[in-house]
Amino acid sequence: MNNALAASTSPYLAAHKDNLVKWRLWGAEALAEARAADKPILLSIGYAGCSWCHVLNTEAFADEAVAALINENFIPILADREERPDLDLIYQGAAGAMRHNGGWPLNIFLTPDGVPFWVTSYLPREDKPEGPSFRRVLTETAKLYQTDKVKVAEIAATVRNSLENLYNRDMAAPQENMNLDMAALRIAQNYDIFFGGMNGLLKFPNALLLDLMWRAFLRTGMPQFSQIIFTTLDSMLFGGVYDHIGGGFFRHSTDERWLEPVFEKMLYDNAQIIEICTSAAQFNRNELCRLRVTETVEWLLRDMRVDGGFAAAMGSGDETEDAKYYTWSEAEIDAALVGTFSARFKQVYGVTRDGNFKGRNLPRRLGNPVPANEADEALLAKQRGMLLAAREKRAKPRRDERVLADWNGLAIAAIARAGIVFDKPEWIAAAIQAFDHVVKTLGDGDRLVHIASGGVKGIGGFADDYANMARAALQLREVTGDDRFLAPAKAWTKTLDTHFWNQQINGYCHIADDAEPLFIRARMLFDNPTPSANGTMLTVLTRLAMLTGEPDYMSRASTLGVTFGDEANRVMSGSGSFFGGFEYLVNSLVILVVGHKGNSKTQDLVRAFWGKPVPNGMVVQIEPGDPLPPGHPATGRGMLNGQPTAYICQSGQVSDGFTDAAVLSNTLTLPAQLRQQAQAN
Repeated sequence: MNNALAASTSPYLAAHKDNLVKWRLWGAEALAEARAADKPILLSIGYAGCSWCHVLNTEAFADEAVAALINENFIPILADREERPDLDLIYQGAAGAMRHNGGWPLNIFLTPDGVPFWVTSYLPREDKPEGPSFRRVLTETAKLYQTDKVKVAEIAATVRNSLENLYNRDMAAPQENMNLDMAALRIAQNYDIFFGGMNGLLKFPNALLLDLMWRAFLRTGMPQFSQIIFTTLDSMLFGGVYDHIGGGFFRHSTDERWLEPVFEKMLYDNAQIIEICTSAAQFNRNELCRLRVTETVEWLLRDMRVDGGFAAAMGSGDETEDAKYYTWSEAEIDAALVGTFSARFKQVYGVTRDGNFKGRNLPRRLGNPVPANEADEALLAKQRGMLLAAREKRAKPRRDERVLADWNGLAIAAIARAGIVFDKPEWIAAAIQAFDHVVKTLGDGDRLVHIASGGVKGIGGFADDYANMARAALQLREVTGDDRFLAPAKAWTKTLDTHFWNQQINGYCHIADDAEPLFIRARMLFDNPTPSANGTMLTVLTRLAMLTGEPDYMSRASTLGVTFGDEANRVMSGSGSFFGGFEYLVNSLVILVVGHKGNSKTQDLVRAFWGKPVPNGMVVQIEPGDPLPPGHPATGRGMLNGQPTAYICQSGQVSDGFTDAAVLSNTLTLPAQLRQQAQAN
């Protein structure tokens, strides 16, 4: 037994505890062992939901001959990408530098100092005409290291230089070179106009790119953007990638029509989809989006709570077994719905005798009749509840119990915002509870750890952890008006500025300056698939500047806004969060509501804001006579004629006061350019 793996809280590492390979964990001790033995390192990176990782484990790491080959010639290190995103970040980048597609499992061969010189992913047990076996690659790589260290050193030096250029070159561009409309247009050109999602056979939700186009639609009013967005949402919300019985979204589909999912629900995917669906519902009272948000939040609260926080994932593991949990035979459907009009359910959800998914039935509504009356929908809701009750009796897919700070930050912000938009105070309470759980479980003063499970804390926090939790704190501050959430947002931002900011070329690094050093310290711009810290911090810093009036926040935001501009323009498809944050920086606005909190007209004005999608906006409610931050453009403004009054503050300008919530709501509906024209007139 690999004792280091057996003691791990990672389900991925624990699955390898009985391997014949003598795995080490990443750390100074393993690298020192490699240097002392003059052996290369085999670093294998994967995660619990990776099906090919499980295949490689069975075919190679549990094979006596392969294990002997690895143990004799390498220092083997196993890493879970979800626990060590720092390793995954730089070594996926290294794979790209070596002309490899990356992905998981990533088997990368390193010098004893941790610098890559060769890479591969899953390879079969035996040689095939189209490529070598994993055993052959192990043999030839070991021979290369033993017989030609000069070549190994040359390759490693080239990879190191490539990564320095990738992560730490000058990527700056002036603000005027950032074209938000062009970025959205370029992204839209790569979308499938028939089924939505990026063109290709695999379809991922990619909520950050949807948000980029959604912002463009709200900014310009161009219907081409809304057509792409709602085509994508319809495919996702009606298709097989959504769990119509239990709520929540699967990770992705394996076909272009969103019908056949990979049965894994990730916390970060569901959080980001909740946000985009909430915004769509704000725009046109989209009932489908409201329903999917409700069902998904209910799933999170029902199945994903861990002592107040949220578990990382559900359904990772064996795809065949997971499919048995989520799918049905026609007879099982009939038995579960006995006494109801089961034929109607089967018609709407595509249930057939022969099955619509690998011989069984996965309920989905895409391409099937959609009932138009409340009676039918009420019946279908009842039937879904009956099927959920029947499904609950099955053995559930494995849940990844770990609590991650960055993923919880995404979920907290999404649930809090949905709670205020849909008037669900119990959701807001759950978001607060999750926030407090993360602070208690993963917090240590002004520092965070990245992950914890069963009371065992993992590695120190990464930039994404601080950025997402700071954003969550500010979202709770906005939703509740409680200033207690402002202090941690400021503290975590200070930690980022102190320990993560690159003092030479600006931007936030992925790891802290006092963390265990790697062979390169990367600054990450691209989303993966969670938002990058540098994109998120554009919004966080701008919000802090508007809330506090402290100039250092806006100065840092302005610097960050130009630091990665050239790279964002070069790879737009990977920079969704940066473009969103940049728009927040340049187009941010505050809706200031002056009025007593208990006054119904005050709340009407606040609800007018939450009734409209204003992605660059923030509502602040103050009591009459309360001071505003120094230099606030609305200083001196108060209630008009003794009535609660709202002001729109943008770019140092303040609108006339709104005392009528309907007029404020109508104004917030306009694209930003038209709203500014209306204010000028």
